[in-house]
Amino acid sequence: MAKKIPLRQCIGCGEMKGKREMMRVVKTAENEICLDTTGKKNGRGAYVCKSRECLLGARRNKGLERSFKMSIPNEVYDTLEREFENLDAE
Repeated sequence: MAKKIPLRQCIGCGEMKGKREMMRVVKTAENEICLDTTGKKNGRGAYVCKSRECLLGARRNKGLERSFKMSIPNEVYDTLEREFENLDAE
C-alpha cells in the first residue's frame, strides 16, 4: 500500500502541497514566532511554500494572524523573510 503524503495548505497562496515541500512557522508556548526548519518543534504550526511570494502573500492576507489567532508585528515578518533568505543561500 502506498504511503499517504501529509498535505498542508500554504497560508500565502492557499495551495495544498506535501508537508516536506513547505516551511513550517511555529508559535511556541511563549508566543514566540520562528521558522521551524526541522518540522519537529513544539507549538502551533502554519505552513508556507518555500517561495518569497507566498511569504509576502501571507503578510498581505494576514495568514499568520488567522492561523495563530493573534496580531503579528511587522518585525516578525521581517525576521521570517531574513531567515528565508538565509535558507535560500545554503
